[in-house]
Amino acid sequence: MQVFRGIPERAEHGCVLTIGNFDGVHRGHQALLTKLTDKARVTGLPSAVLTFEPHPREFFAHDNRPRRLTSLREKIQLLAAHGVDRLYIARFNTRFAGLTAEQFIEDVLIHGLGVRHLLIGDDFCFGKARKGDFAMLQAAGQQTGFTVEAMHTLVHEGERVSSSAVRAALLEGDMPHAARLLGRPYSISGRVMHGDKIGRTIGFPTANIQLKHRSPPLMGIYTVSVEGLADKPWPGVASVGVRPTINDAGRPTLEVHLFDWHADCYDAHLRVNFLVKQRDEERYDNLADLTAQIARDADQARAYFAQNPL
Repeated sequence: MQVFRGIPERAEHGCVLTIGNFDGVHRGHQALLTKLTDKARVTGLPSAVLTFEPHPREFFAHDNRPRRLTSLREKIQLLAAHGVDRLYIARFNTRFAGLTAEQFIEDVLIHGLGVRHLLIGDDFCFGKARKGDFAMLQAAGQQTGFTVEAMHTLVHEGERVSSSAVRAALLEGDMPHAARLLGRPYSISGRVMHGDKIGRTIGFPTANIQLKHRSPPLMGIYTVSVEGLADKPWPGVASVGVRPTINDAGRPTLEVHLFDWHADCYDAHLRVNFLVKQRDEERYDNLADLTAQIARDADQARAYFAQNPL
């Protein structure tokens, strides 16, 4: 997949395009991407996705921004895995937010991306003050030669699939529900960084995974599997939180204790799959009490894997 930062001034080729944040790349997104790539195959044009960085809701909401399900790197990997040919990442700033709906159609869709067929969600709005809608796109397409198709919201097992629904499931600690909406376990990817190495002094060494955002969509203690270490997922137990017993620094960290893993994994890029939430993060009076609880958490995770081997 080709990745472009920004919108070209003039498209060299036409494309079949869809537009969205694609946070989480959940089942609804996946259905949209399947229609996109199928249409591209039929027309002989490349499939393309236009997304935004930061998310428009982050730009406008400031302190009330939604918690991201996926980092930009994770989103790129997921879109590539679903067969997208081109990804355009538009910098969402004051200038971009100020584009009128007419300017967005003319400058971005027609001249910049060369859209020939546009596939969008049925509630898609765009342009300054969100004045652009499906009807405006259809009218513009009829005048300039591109077609527009609406994709209705996916309903899976009786529930509307959305990024908000995934966030709600994670907040409730319902990992199977989140997995049903995503079509896979929820995961966080990142590089293993050096930490303060307290875990190894209490018998539970951890891999400290770099978090790209300060506000992950889940917190607590989890049974996890980890990809990127071996030729199959590796079992473990993970903590996402501020470590109140250690230093309560305020910034969340992701720490994973890998069962029976003895090799160095610094700088490895790992994917942590969250399978079951065990409990919320708690503060303990001393390291001995914390160590005893970690042992119980590890036993609970091992019992899960005994019944559900990887």
